[in-house]
Amino acid sequence: MNVSKNKILIVDDEPDIRELIEYNLRKEGYQVTTAVNGKEAIKLAKENTPDLIILDIMMPEMDGIEACRIMRTMPEFRQTFMVFLTARSEEYSEIAGFNVGADDYIAKPIKPRVLVSRINAILRRNVQQEEPLYNRIEIADLIIDRDAFLVFRGEEKIVLAKKEFELLYLLASKPGKVFTRDVILKSIWEDSVVVTNRTIDVHIRKLREKIGNDYVATVKGVGYKFEKV
Repeated sequence: MNVSKNKILIVDDEPDIRELIEYNLRKEGYQVTTAVNGKEAIKLAKENTPDLIILDIMMPEMDGIEACRIMRTMPEFRQTFMVFLTARSEEYSEIAGFNVGADDYIAKPIKPRVLVSRINAILRRNVQQEEPLYNRIEIADLIIDRDAFLVFRGEEKIVLAKKEFELLYLLASKPGKVFTRDVILKSIWEDSVVVTNRTIDVHIRKLREKIGNDYVATVKGVGYKFEKV
């Protein structure tokens, strides 16, 4: 068994689901606590400061969407990973989840090995720093050099416009994380500049034209993420 310092809070009103997830995550060495609804989740999260919270959407008293929204307003949870777990497959529920700050979305029925793999991958993002050492990111077959404002794909040098580069750098700083359009706007463009969602889409299109279509994935209705597809 791997020893892990990561703490995970599982929030689901179905005992069988909680026990299944808890069993498999404890086998991986994670420290696990559980809650049965959103209100209890907020209380336990304040007490235990988990690194990652798995939230069911449909729960009594307070659902996962509302619990996530509330916790994202609290400074202590702004960097906590939030993963939604739900049987609902409608697109609007995924969009609602990402819009309140979800980092990932896992559908029921649960496949334990897949779930554990996804959780491991999400928590590995902790080692990705906002400002990587030497302002350089090496990911997939790309090297992103912030000092030189250059991108290399293998031996090929790719020159990007300033905003295109900043957009790529932001997405690649946290592979797999979904960046909403609002977050992208606030991170890349100054508040005084009037920018629309269309502006972001155009920059993404130009970025794909230069580096290829295999690096930036669209999350429909939400935003974009760096993912070698």
